[in-house]
Amino acid sequence: MTNTQRIDDAQMNPFLKKVVFFSSGGSFLDGYVLSIIGVALVELTGWLNLSAVDTAMIGASALAGIFAGSIVGGRMTDALGRRKMFILDVTAIGVSSLACVLIGNPVQLIVLRFLLGFFIGADYPIATSLIAEFVPKKQRAIGMGIVSAAWYLGATAAAFVGFALFSVEGGWRWMLGSAIIPCVVLLIGRHDIPESPRWLAQRGRTEEAQAVMAKVFGEGVELEEEKPAKSGFAPIFRQGYLGRIIYLGVLILCQVVPMYAMYTFGPRIMEAFGLGSGSLSILGEALVSLVFLIGSIPAMFWLNSLGRRPLLIGSLALMAVGLLIPGVAPGAHVVVIAVAFAVYAFFSGGPGILQWLYPNELFPTEVRATAVGVAIAISRIGVVISTYGLPLFLDAYGIGPTMLVGVALLVLGLVLSVLMAPETRGLTLSQASSLSPTGQDVAAGPATKGVTNG
Repeated sequence: MTNTQRIDDAQMNPFLKKVVFFSSGGSFLDGYVLSIIGVALVELTGWLNLSAVDTAMIGASALAGIFAGSIVGGRMTDALGRRKMFILDVTAIGVSSLACVLIGNPVQLIVLRFLLGFFIGADYPIATSLIAEFVPKKQRAIGMGIVSAAWYLGATAAAFVGFALFSVEGGWRWMLGSAIIPCVVLLIGRHDIPESPRWLAQRGRTEEAQAVMAKVFGEGVELEEEKPAKSGFAPIFRQGYLGRIIYLGVLILCQVVPMYAMYTFGPRIMEAFGLGSGSLSILGEALVSLVFLIGSIPAMFWLNSLGRRPLLIGSLALMAVGLLIPGVAPGAHVVVIAVAFAVYAFFSGGPGILQWLYPNELFPTEVRATAVGVAIAISRIGVVISTYGLPLFLDAYGIGPTMLVGVALLVLGLVLSVLMAPETRGLTLSQASSLSPTGQDVAAGPATKGVTNG
């Protein structure tokens, strides 16, 4: 008789690492596309004669697209499967990026940025659901950590690409169209990644799930048995899950609003603090982005060693301190401002990972992608409003009060997390998503049942 183990207790192998790597590519594109516009706007503002309202709408349009795309993409991913959407969205991002090269007025750019945001938003639930459903529990935080790090890597790459093209005639066109390169790489890498076996098994497609398990894990690894259940929006708003989805939406909003504002209007913020102008402000943004990336690396390990809840609470407190310093003393020495931003950026690592990890852990297979999409969408309501309003608020009240708004959001997220943040370290997906006080999902069968290839 073959000894078997659950997928949650399996070992990482090269194919699983490939799944994580290319699933994280959508996050890279997100960071790249949302950040490159901040650099391109430095040149575009004069070329298109943009007003403050135009700039705000361009910044907010991609985020509005993410709001719509995450909801639609999440629902379609649960209904149609992870793989189909996995390819379509990257193709659409590449085509939309190329179309940005040809724009001739602000309206065209606003429309195309909305489309880019839509397809980027659709990739959030697709890619993170695949990682959560393939990767064993001990590596789940690391897998989502790579997703988060990929966002910062994309943002950092955008800043350096923008810096290199800043003095090139018509460089903004190259900046906006350059996203096609990672899109092509992702399409090549994603072409042989299979459908999630958990999704197949939950849909009753047992033979297909067995074939995927055999391909990815070899012999002796099985899935927990899951009873078929309805997908859709209704299950995530029922008693028990409703509190989770509201908490996650607000938490992500509090975490990403200051971050997105910094990336979308990074050069303006750097100039306001005297951290350089023109291409130097872009380089300053790149260095801050690099600290975001560095902070995500230890955080993906701390999530397992310290736990989700303690790391989240401690990180939010330190992030608030990081923004409080430039908020109350915007005229401080540039070294003080730079260190404060570095503190904020470094400790963003843990919350940045948890915005992907928590939604995937706290909801079951049949609605996992939908829940990710809705949580992201709730957060993007605030992000759209704040990104539209930031340049207007900055012009009206100055940089200090602008930073203090970010502090207030982080404190709100901190208070909510003290009251509501769960601890999911060491739990299987069934246990983490369960509403049962024992942590054993009523839909999950014993470990010796279900889809197995052993």
